[in-house]
Amino acid sequence: MSRRVSQEPGYGYTFEPKYPPEATIPPHSSSSTSTRRTRRGRREPRKHEHHYGHHSHQNGDLPQYNHNGHKVTKGIQPDGESGRKGIHPLRFVRICFRSTSRLSKWLNVLWPFIPAAIAIYYARPDAHLWIFILNYIAMIPAANLLGFAGQEMARKVPRVAGIILETTFGSIVEFILFMVLITDPHSVSHHIHIIRAAILGSILANLLLCLGAVFFIGGCRRDEQEFHDAVSEVGSNLMLVAGMGLVVPAVFSAALSTENGNAFARETLNISRATAVILLFAYLVFIYFQVQTHHSLYSDVLLADEQKDVDRHKDLAKEKLTLTECIVALALALTFVTLISIFLVRQIEYIVSARGISDAFLGLILVPLVEKTAEHLTAVDEAWDNQMNFALSHILGSCVQTALLNTPLVVIVGWGLGRPMDLHFETFDAVVLVLAILVVGNFLRDGKSNYLEGVLCVLVYMVIAISAFYYPNPSGGYETASGGTAEAGGGHRR
Repeated sequence: MSRRVSQEPGYGYTFEPKYPPEATIPPHSSSSTSTRRTRRGRREPRKHEHHYGHHSHQNGDLPQYNHNGHKVTKGIQPDGESGRKGIHPLRFVRICFRSTSRLSKWLNVLWPFIPAAIAIYYARPDAHLWIFILNYIAMIPAANLLGFAGQEMARKVPRVAGIILETTFGSIVEFILFMVLITDPHSVSHHIHIIRAAILGSILANLLLCLGAVFFIGGCRRDEQEFHDAVSEVGSNLMLVAGMGLVVPAVFSAALSTENGNAFARETLNISRATAVILLFAYLVFIYFQVQTHHSLYSDVLLADEQKDVDRHKDLAKEKLTLTECIVALALALTFVTLISIFLVRQIEYIVSARGISDAFLGLILVPLVEKTAEHLTAVDEAWDNQMNFALSHILGSCVQTALLNTPLVVIVGWGLGRPMDLHFETFDAVVLVLAILVVGNFLRDGKSNYLEGVLCVLVYMVIAISAFYYPNPSGGYETASGGTAEAGGGHRR
């Protein structure tokens, strides 16, 4: 096939058709008609002349083909068309191993850790440290497969819906961890403390570490990178509102507990539950804003970003999963992520008590790093390809989902289970969250980024990580909603 540049926006390359004329002749036309006709002085194209990648045609009988010459299935976007149906095992494994980028492909080398982690949990249940280490490493390729399958699924739907879908699958690892922690019958109050730290840790890992890596990697290739206000301002404003919603219950409790002890623990729990409902409503409004009232704006911004992708022709030419293979990959990834999450959670008490790792460091740093690895690599790859709007959509969208979706859901689930899951964050956590949102908002204000801003974001994250490492566990146990305390798995000793 000879390659030529397409004039249609959104598609980098098309190909001259090599299909026989009878493959595209409408049923009502005669195959013997091969001469060109003219109507009112204008040439009528041959029946088999066709531009690849078009979403629609004036003649609805003509089949549609994408950039690779694959016939487009109804309801599937041309970029996500694989040209196949069903599942092909060997090709499925090969495509999943290649993943989205070279960095993501390297992570798939860790796949042997998944069966090893499952095997050691059942073979050596007393080897707590090794179970934790192997499952911690195994979470990386499992989350990577989940992110890749989500991205393949996102290619098959419109751009804005695809970004939301991809971000949702990227955040589902975090949601599963929260659900396992809140439903575990052992050390409920201890796990609630870790959930609170993990909520803020996930936001900080995205806002500082991932965003810093994106600014730095993109800045190493270009002096400056620009992004649209529709992505940066809406995301940063939402995070500021979400940060206020998350911090207010903690401020309420801290302001009154100094004088009355734990007398207002029940009120703090009620405020947290009401706040969770409000934040969940805010998330629904945000989704409606993106996919309905301002859909065209976001679609245009992302379409322009696609044109700036320096290796778009390579991405389009890659083999893609079929819809069936996407579903199978998602099912496998979700199964592995759930199992590994359960195995990890059951080792937390040992890690905290016997190994002296603080809850703050475990929740703020260790858990978010492993659950967000795949999503961080996707954003970094997009920044390297000069797709800053896509990168920011993933980073800020993930932060918004953590603050406005996952956090309210875990509070509501705890409410239904009778667990005292509230938003009574430690003062250290609350202050760090607000400062991080302000720092990032200031960097996003001018609509430009460079490697210096990236380095500064990463350095701020390192300061927080060091502080979290030395932050002690509560010496008297963990506060409960009834005003009492629950014993911790062990003090933090240095």
